[in-house]
Amino acid sequence: MRLIRLATLVLAAAAVAACNRAPGPAAARPRVALVLKTVNNPFFIDMQRGAEQAATDLNVDLVVQAAERETDVDRQMQIVENLIQARVGAIALTPSGSRELVPAVGKANAAGIPVVVVDTRLDKQAAAGVKTVTFVGSDNYRGGQIIGEYLVSASGGHARAVVLEGIPGHETGDSRLRGFRDAIKSAPDVVVVASQPANWERDQGFTVFQNLMQAHPDADTVFACNDMMALGAVEAIAAAGKTGKIRVLGFDAIDDARRAILDGRMAATVAQFPDRMGRQAIESAVKALRGEPVPAEIGVPIELVTRTNAAPGSVK
Repeated sequence: MRLIRLATLVLAAAAVAACNRAPGPAAARPRVALVLKTVNNPFFIDMQRGAEQAATDLNVDLVVQAAERETDVDRQMQIVENLIQARVGAIALTPSGSRELVPAVGKANAAGIPVVVVDTRLDKQAAAGVKTVTFVGSDNYRGGQIIGEYLVSASGGHARAVVLEGIPGHETGDSRLRGFRDAIKSAPDVVVVASQPANWERDQGFTVFQNLMQAHPDADTVFACNDMMALGAVEAIAAAGKTGKIRVLGFDAIDDARRAILDGRMAATVAQFPDRMGRQAIESAVKALRGEPVPAEIGVPIELVTRTNAAPGSVK
């Protein structure tokens, strides 16, 4: 089948070019897949943009696929398995489930397809028997600490906080939450009065925080483990007529969150540069295909974003 396809390309090229012109290099380009959690979140759109730039620079045929919602782990597993069957050269994966995607990575191992893990780590215990090229991402635990330290400082050590968690058992959200809780231990009067999942989604952030505001009318802070949930909380606060009365903290520094900070509807978030993650993930996948060495881990910087540096381009 591959010989037939190559022959077809040669004939097509001959029909449109001079007789001494060889077929274009596209047939020899490595094919790399980027499997995202979703493309309904600006964070992953930025990641895709960085991956596309790397693919262009490296002359790579990039395939980008994602489930419709971050919670659709089964769909992401199916996508990975389909790509394995299609014999892509390498896969860069942002796992929707730290444990659930491990078997799919194992299938890629069996097929000889290198896997780069991006943004969310695989569960160490579950992934003990599988191999990955590298992990590309930021230190989510440290990011949680940074936003927790900000809360302690901004509140003068006195706050009643509600937390909007990501998907339960998801490494990214769990690490952010753990870092946040560890940071506020230094301030006994910074208290988490409620903590509930909103599954990374804006609409759930709205609904969950609306309910938690009613249950805890004295809450003066909400920390959401990503900006989409934080923006949902911002909408719930506005609907309750409490804009400016509840401090909103997020994570990711997407453009809508930056605008909300500049407008005074959010207080702070954490930037972690998904475009760099996408670019470095594809660069690592290509190195693996070429047999070149790749570090076991590639860190991406994080930065606190407040009103002083929330304008686009202020944080590099």
